[in-house]
Amino acid sequence: MARQPRLILPHQPHYIVQRGNDNQPIFRDDEDHGRFLGWLKEAAKAYRVAIHAYVLLPNHLHLLATPADEEGLAAMMQKVGRLYVPWFNNKYGRSGTLFGGRFRTAPVDPAQYLLPAMCYLELHPVRSQAAFAPLDYRWSSHAHHAGVLPDPLVTDHARYWELGNTPFQREAAYIAMAQQGLNADELAVIDAAVAKGGVLGSHAYLVELERQTKRQVLPAKRGRPFKVKEA
Repeated sequence: MARQPRLILPHQPHYIVQRGNDNQPIFRDDEDHGRFLGWLKEAAKAYRVAIHAYVLLPNHLHLLATPADEEGLAAMMQKVGRLYVPWFNNKYGRSGTLFGGRFRTAPVDPAQYLLPAMCYLELHPVRSQAAFAPLDYRWSSHAHHAGVLPDPLVTDHARYWELGNTPFQREAAYIAMAQQGLNADELAVIDAAVAKGGVLGSHAYLVELERQTKRQVLPAKRGRPFKVKEA
């Protein structure tokens, strides 16, 4: 059965996950992280993708990004892979694939889920016990959003700017949000979307996506074929 094309929406944020093949390490030291982020910055600029948040974990990575067109995300990830994988293999005397197949991506409803998705991403090292606090983990965008260390890779989303009228207000509001964390329902919804590569959004957002894209986004009803009504 042919794989369904990814649902990529220009000018909409997407949650992206890329894992190592068989969950093997894809980052082993500081140099690995730095090289990957440098090439990611170059590729994001070349293919007009805004990176809003990221975290690099030993065997996988998470991004929150907005592409300018339907091809940008895939082109960016392919470019980084073509640069990083041969370099990594040469450094560690290995061969073959490094990443486990296609990256997963989930369009994100910016009104309801952009900020929760950003917190979910940047709190991942704490949930996985890789760090006691998000600022303890070096390889994420949390220090940027908390106002500790500006990150040239990051393009702040409009929803982050709405947290306050000054940098201090935005940073303080985001720190408070991260300290509060996500509730069980938010974690479950984001976990499901990230795991399956589904859409992370409200019911109204999903209905509108079906209307715009003419693709199934809402769960199909049992026993009835899916059909999108023409506008």
